[in-house]
Amino acid sequence: MITVNTDTKVRYSKTIQQFLNDNHRENWLTLYYHFSALDYLNPVMTPADLYQELFHAVQLGRVFPDGKTFADCTAKIAPQLILEQYREKSSLPDFNLALFVHENFYIPYVNESNYVSESPKSLQKHIEDLWPILTKVSVKNEYSSLLDLPYPYIVPGGRFGETFYWDSYFAMLGFVDSGRPDLLKDMTDNFAWLIDQYGHIPNGNRTYFLSRSHPPVFSLMLELIEEKGLANADDYIEQLLREYSFWMEGSNKIVPGQALRHVVALDDGSILNRYWDERDSPRDESWAEDIETANLSGREHRQVYRDLRSGAASGWDFSSRWLDESNKLSSIRTTAFIPIDLNAFLFNLERKISDILLRTGKTNQSKEFRSLYLRRKKAINKHLWDNASGVYRDYDWENKCFGAFSAASLTPFYVKMSSEKKAYSSAQAVRDLLLTPGGVLSTTLDTGEQWDKPNAWAPLQWMAVIGFENYGEKDLAREIATNWIHTVDQFYQKHHKLVEKYDITNKESLPGGGGEYPLQDGFAWTNGVTYQLLMRYSN
Repeated sequence: MITVNTDTKVRYSKTIQQFLNDNHRENWLTLYYHFSALDYLNPVMTPADLYQELFHAVQLGRVFPDGKTFADCTAKIAPQLILEQYREKSSLPDFNLALFVHENFYIPYVNESNYVSESPKSLQKHIEDLWPILTKVSVKNEYSSLLDLPYPYIVPGGRFGETFYWDSYFAMLGFVDSGRPDLLKDMTDNFAWLIDQYGHIPNGNRTYFLSRSHPPVFSLMLELIEEKGLANADDYIEQLLREYSFWMEGSNKIVPGQALRHVVALDDGSILNRYWDERDSPRDESWAEDIETANLSGREHRQVYRDLRSGAASGWDFSSRWLDESNKLSSIRTTAFIPIDLNAFLFNLERKISDILLRTGKTNQSKEFRSLYLRRKKAINKHLWDNASGVYRDYDWENKCFGAFSAASLTPFYVKMSSEKKAYSSAQAVRDLLLTPGGVLSTTLDTGEQWDKPNAWAPLQWMAVIGFENYGEKDLAREIATNWIHTVDQFYQKHHKLVEKYDITNKESLPGGGGEYPLQDGFAWTNGVTYQLLMRYSN
């Protein structure tokens, strides 16, 4: 059962109203630090918390091939009663764990045929027909790990029966032009509601996702609904301020060379951000895999778990971006990196807050946030721009060196925080290292992880296309867009479905591989991005 700390919710609202008051004398961060965002929630029980040794036995016993299945099961009776029964029966000689699970839980079912078009139809029509299939409406069940949402929402497809934060933004790109503006508004309001309820937008609407967020793209969602004339972003200023507070928690408590939760203070005093998860245990949905990875690491297991969880928070789970040794997931060090994409998204969040405050007459408050986003831009260009290679990179703040060049390096161009000169040199690097006849690769390294070569993902294509359009690299933008459309359409013509990722290193369009689970069909963000690129480059 999820409960919200009502006292803290009230204090959040009072703090925001105090900041928005024209006569305020303290800046936003000073006001916010009168209390901790961690007070926002009362303790939240995940399946691992509820079922304890039963959960451990089911996951390590591989009762289900996919560990996410049990994390998503719904109990038929109160979890405490199930655990008591397990403790009574598990030592009996004829005890059957799999049978016990099936007797006490409803098992989630995925009908893969839902995502395949049987009759010949255009790629656009296929995507339009998928939205109703991918749409869910919450049904209250106190014994489920699923968090209820007030409005209908889109799920990615396949094994994913919940909505995901940053996935949703890229799916939303295709809603209006494919005739579903209602979904765009509903999902934006769902995310605003999650901020109101939990103080942040979790990775997804599951109890076991509440300890982390995802790439912070809520400000981009608001820009999208404004662009489509569906709402006024001014109405969401409180939620934007709350999300910003979540990401900046602790930034007034650290000194140069230290990090706390999502924030890192560099030697020159610059404050930038990293991905973080409040828990340091195996992930509920990948319990056995995480234990195996930690056992192979030769490192303190809790740190490995934290870095795996933080990698999931990045959306890039997993990638050589976070690894010390490119072929060893156990070398993961996500929390040691200042990611270029995360900080570009936070720049956009700060700028959006400033813009809203300015147009609503909060001039002083707007100036404060303008100072924050300009300070972040300066720090990004100082610490995350690699002059030697002419590209943005992640920064390893512990070892004081650059990380990998990847498609994430193009995010600053997407949010319009860079320059034509930097876009030009980055375009050259993309042509040399990432561009293929199928689109843009995630990274240059083939590691077996799903966010590495040879795979390409829809959101990275979209941000590359729009980013290069923003800075005059229109030929490259068109080439990436048309290459991606060809990849998706060629695969669709043969298999009559869309998938979450593609192998773009071959002449023939192939399904992507690697990662912790089989390739998933659907697939919401592939649908949204591809539909929008088809509209943009219809000729």
